[in-house]
Amino acid sequence: MISGAGYFQPLKSAGNYLLWMALLALLVLAGGYCAYTMEHEGHHITGMNNSIVWGLPHVFAISLILAASGALNGATLSSVFGNKTYSPYARLSVVLSICLLIGGLIVLVLDLGRPDRLAVALTTYNFKSIFSWNIFLYTGFIAVGVLYLATMLEKSLQRFTQTMGVVALIWRIVLTTGTGSIFGFLVGRSALDSAILAPLFIALSLVMGSAVLALVMTWAGRWQSQTVSARTQHSFVRLLLWCVLAVLYFSIVHHLTNLYVAEHQSDEHNVLKGAFAVLFWFSHLALLGIVAALAFALKQGEGYLSTMKWHAVCAVSLIACTMILYAVIIGSQSTPQLLFPDKTITASTFGDGGIGPYLPSVWEWGLGIGGTALSLLLFGVVLRVLPITSTTQS
Repeated sequence: MISGAGYFQPLKSAGNYLLWMALLALLVLAGGYCAYTMEHEGHHITGMNNSIVWGLPHVFAISLILAASGALNGATLSSVFGNKTYSPYARLSVVLSICLLIGGLIVLVLDLGRPDRLAVALTTYNFKSIFSWNIFLYTGFIAVGVLYLATMLEKSLQRFTQTMGVVALIWRIVLTTGTGSIFGFLVGRSALDSAILAPLFIALSLVMGSAVLALVMTWAGRWQSQTVSARTQHSFVRLLLWCVLAVLYFSIVHHLTNLYVAEHQSDEHNVLKGAFAVLFWFSHLALLGIVAALAFALKQGEGYLSTMKWHAVCAVSLIACTMILYAVIIGSQSTPQLLFPDKTITASTFGDGGIGPYLPSVWEWGLGIGGTALSLLLFGVVLRVLPITSTTQS
């Protein structure tokens, strides 16, 4: 029997909860219609082409998957590292991570073009492909998350919470490494082809997951007529500061390495000075601004950040990290691919000699937003069913 009365309880339907759920449901239906339309009309109605085969839905999917890994920060810090500040949010952290991963996988499956063949992908494996490895990592993450949550909910299993926390911590690191390696192992794309993408994706997951968790904590607290304490916000400031610094560090190392390696220099110049320069510089300058803001907040002490300021910091963090992912995923495909090493192509009618154009269509936006809405809708439903939200402030 699930326990949790007293300290934890299901979310009470109050305020604008039902309105938010209805809005999310409409967005999910719109996303489903977009996916249905792309499935039946074909990808020619999207902005994707022979150069850009992974479009905006992939950016949404990878963002949700990385955020799912990072959203476990609250539970990990509580049960593995003994930080009691996050104990009231540990269950919420696990539920959020599972829901985000489900939403990301739904977008990924629908974007690949043949969701009807999902059963084949789940039963036929090519272990030379990292895509096959990630099937086990994603499904295993959900299973580990469910078991982790069960140890928190059931009193008789709570002695295993720390053990499951360690398992979940290891699994999320491996999962995010695998997700980054999907791109880092693509030797045919010289803009990628770097092992540093794995730790960069881990750092991105920490920032995105922490930001989403902070926003959800605030919203859930409002529905419970509670506020996140200044102490908790101050702790999150320190956490987010170090995570953003990690993103900047690995990103700088990645781009300096590409500038050093001769075969990657043309692709790197396109990122720094070409079509994606605005995205690159804006995202990194935004992260530098966040570092300055968080450092100033730490200097001012607890209670300095108002809820509005905190929401702004988290929102900018999410936008900046998503823009970095966009530049990595879309930018790497737009650059000319070296099909014949050590050979000179004297003529080509394929159009593979320049930067590949890409403009996301409304169908791609609809699918990505619908998958994100599905994650939040599932999360809201679970909060109403299980004793996830804390009745006391940290």
